[in-house]
Amino acid sequence: MDARNKIILDLCGGTGAWSKPYKDAGYDVRNITLPENDVKTYKSPDNVYGILAAPPCTMFSLARQRTKTPRDFKSGMDIVIACLDIIWECRYRNKLKFWCLENPTGYLRQFLGLPAFTFKPNEYGDLTRKRTDLWGYFMKPGKLKIPYDALIGHHRNSKNYPRDPKQRAITPAEFARAFFKANQ
Repeated sequence: MDARNKIILDLCGGTGAWSKPYKDAGYDVRNITLPENDVKTYKSPDNVYGILAAPPCTMFSLARQRTKTPRDFKSGMDIVIACLDIIWECRYRNKLKFWCLENPTGYLRQFLGLPAFTFKPNEYGDLTRKRTDLWGYFMKPGKLKIPYDALIGHHRNSKNYPRDPKQRAITPAEFARAFFKANQ
């Protein structure tokens, strides 16, 4: 099957960083993210090849303990369930090559169970170390062999460490490439 005929849904895809290797390879990538598209109302097409889902971690984050606003698992799970509904609907209609739901290690484990795979972005050459969980049906991406010396200075006190949480939420490019390589 030609890559142009392979539909990849990038649910809550934000910048599209995770699906970028698929787009670059000619896949039909559809970024289902606000404000243009809402996973809660999205109707998926037939013959979806693969699904990447990255629902917001706001309500599941361990870091939220440092904020004054209360945690709302219900609103957080509404989006996760919408992503899972799309995954399930696509799987009912045809065999998906893969599907993967991503979230930083946190309270989502209490709802979805233990993940199939956990990684730290620095294992793929990124500056951050935020542990990230993956649930789903996919081939595990191989980790890069990064020399320890290359990681020195890549911590929270480093001037290169991204301070903005939105920047830290973007899927690291090397991880996205490794995931693509394992799940084409």
